[in-house]
Amino acid sequence: MRTLVITGGSSGIGKATASLFAERGWRVFELSRHGKNREGITHVDCDVCDSLSCERAVDEVMKHTDKIDVVISNAGFGISGPVEFTDPAEAEHQMDVNFMGAVRFTQAILPALRRQHAGRLVYTSSVAAQLPVPYQAFYSASKAAINALALALANEVRDFGITVSVMMPGDVSTGFTDARQKSNAGEAVYRHAAQAVTAMERDERAGMAPEKMARLFYRIATCRSPRPQYVGGSLYRVLCLLDRLLPKRLVNWIEYQLYS
Repeated sequence: MRTLVITGGSSGIGKATASLFAERGWRVFELSRHGKNREGITHVDCDVCDSLSCERAVDEVMKHTDKIDVVISNAGFGISGPVEFTDPAEAEHQMDVNFMGAVRFTQAILPALRRQHAGRLVYTSSVAAQLPVPYQAFYSASKAAINALALALANEVRDFGITVSVMMPGDVSTGFTDARQKSNAGEAVYRHAAQAVTAMERDERAGMAPEKMARLFYRIATCRSPRPQYVGGSLYRVLCLLDRLLPKRLVNWIEYQLYS
């Protein structure tokens, strides 16, 4: 039986992914702060903001299995608001959860993957990593940092038989939208801010089902040779391709038109 370990698996994309793998006969360990055991899924308490919590969670997983086939680092959240008026403590917390949380969990799980000389490590990033979104600058930055981490790490662990990929979803309809920490500070100065955030949230609520992203994660987990980066959703694959082909000034101007 193959084994999946996934952080942030108690809701949204993570929950759908954990369920799909369990339905297809995998042993699934879901790591989060507020999850619970479900059919075919074992919950393990884990706070990615605490290195010791990550280490204890991995130790608990290893009590039940001698091999981890796939690891998905999925925990994260979002904040919004103008850069100028974002409390530095909130920006730091955004990076601490989304980026440093992935780092802490990676450092905790890599020894097990190295010992077995195998494994696939997949990070949940975002299309916003390639196409940064106004008034979500710190979320975009946290996901861009994930992409850089994954590419560098892939070469560090290649000799240990470990592969590293990122999956960049576009708009997905989950509880992530309602959980976003929104700040109204500076809206009197940045007149497009409220309208832009409203438009983004409308697009998210009308976005893809999380089950679609779960199927993509499953393809990454089971394909013969995973690519370094994947984009979730055909529309977003086209947008990311255009971003590579068109002048960056033009792409950024188009984004301005979309959110103004």
